[in-house]
Amino acid sequence: MITVAGVTKQFGRRVVLQQLDTQVVSGRVTALVGPNGAGKTTFLKLILGLVRADAGSIAVDGHILDGSPGYRAQIGYMPQMARFPAHLTGRELLTTLASLRPVPAVPDLSLAEAFDLRDAFDRPLGTLSGGTRQKINAVMAFAFTPQLLILDEPTAGLDPLAARVLKDRVLVEREAGKTVLVTSHVLPELEEFADDVLFLADGSAKWQGPARDLKIVTGQHTLERAVAHLLSHRAMLAVA
Repeated sequence: MITVAGVTKQFGRRVVLQQLDTQVVSGRVTALVGPNGAGKTTFLKLILGLVRADAGSIAVDGHILDGSPGYRAQIGYMPQMARFPAHLTGRELLTTLASLRPVPAVPDLSLAEAFDLRDAFDRPLGTLSGGTRQKINAVMAFAFTPQLLILDEPTAGLDPLAARVLKDRVLVEREAGKTVLVTSHVLPELEEFADDVLFLADGSAKWQGPARDLKIVTGQHTLERAVAHLLSHRAMLAVA
């Protein structure tokens, strides 16, 4: 689904990504992990076309990113902190997003129903709690049946029940053959659905492969401990 070859990105003198080579496999959930400042957010922005690489190439479902926006119609993006227009309701926002799409589509509101948003979906977003806005953030990401889901700290601000609803939906999407790229600092929750792990550090991929292989090579029984092992030994790592 996503192929990255020799990607370098820097902001001023700061090199954020350096000769990054990696792949995100179709139909699987890939956990994007690494220390703060590893380049995870920049990597996501590159895939979304929000910033451009200084060198190298990125292809999403065979489409080489060249500045044209058409490929993004197949992406559902859930940022860690969505900044919605405060005066709009969730329903009005969804209508606006639908009108911007190249092909008219009827939004899927099943996740809104699972969250039991009810009247909250018809209240101005600026009047809602942070957790409720995060639920609406998730609804927007899943609404147009995307083939690729990019979820940045998706359960941040959600109560345990809402987090469970969202994680169950990720599992449903995976079973339907969708591709999911997810970042989270709550590693135990990634244990439930991560098929693969991409570990970024110092601007490059220090480890990538199936989550079960990572636990084997680190000698750890959980993904949380395996990633902690990578963090403490990343200077000695090579890409698997």
